[in-house]
Amino acid sequence: MTDILTTATETAAGAAEEGGRIVLGPNQYGKAEVRVVKVTRDTDRHEIEDLNVTSQLRGDFAGAHLAGDNSHVVATDTQKNTIFAFARDGVGSPEAFLLRLAEHFTGSFDWVTGGRWLAESYAWERILAHGQEHDHAFVRSGQEVRTAAVVADGDERHVIAGLKDLVVLKTTQSGFVGYPKDRYTTLQETTDRILATSVATRWRYRPGAEVDYNATYASVKAILLETFTERYSAALQTTLFEMGQAVLERHPEIAEIRFSMPNKHHFVVDLSPFGLDNPNEVFYASDRSYGLIEATVTREGLEPAPGAWESVGAFC
Repeated sequence: MTDILTTATETAAGAAEEGGRIVLGPNQYGKAEVRVVKVTRDTDRHEIEDLNVTSQLRGDFAGAHLAGDNSHVVATDTQKNTIFAFARDGVGSPEAFLLRLAEHFTGSFDWVTGGRWLAESYAWERILAHGQEHDHAFVRSGQEVRTAAVVADGDERHVIAGLKDLVVLKTTQSGFVGYPKDRYTTLQETTDRILATSVATRWRYRPGAEVDYNATYASVKAILLETFTERYSAALQTTLFEMGQAVLERHPEIAEIRFSMPNKHHFVVDLSPFGLDNPNEVFYASDRSYGLIEATVTREGLEPAPGAWESVGAFC
């Protein structure tokens, strides 16, 4: 195999006389979006866990790229089957489930030095039938999609939790004034507007922190919603920072939190052509174009962890 790799490298080098050697850069591979539903039926009252899982491995895969040698390629189908097999023992929290996968792949194959594992978690609630929660009939629920990510690099483990599609709105106590104006500015200042957004956020846990992932997730979501209701919002940026600040103040096990929040604009409709007034009661909800606010709320002096974020997106 070494001779084949050497030949492939020499060929690439010869083809790039003026631009430098052409070499293989960072890479990963795996099985994306494995839909796994786990039903726990050890009593007549069943439980359901619903995940969308992605597994991607990093390590010594140069042979596959440069010489067609698959001796180090753990088949993506094998990764899929491993996800299903691990679900047999239960999921628990998506973060804990992904950590189990990371430990398995990095511990079972010497050349797998790391990877990333992602999950979306979908909520179900019991159907009410004749005033009682049904034992085995469910309806999809949830105000948001829960997300999780585990990034492994050697012995390092980065656990990142989050949520997306959490749509929130308040009908007053928001405004937008004092911004620069030029010949292209048409937006009118207002001290009373609708503030609406779809919150996407990810937070990174401190390495080695003891965490009850499910309880912390529920707490963070509650803090985000509560903080959104509080205080007058001079800009979506202000509210974003206050939400992140509140999470970090109440959860020392969280190192930093990132947000991506579109401004879901609601414009007051001019009803004067119809002889009607409109005291901030009738709005046109515009789905595009929209402002997009993204930021990280972190702790002063915190050691950055770029490796934790590089494969899950700059923000969310």
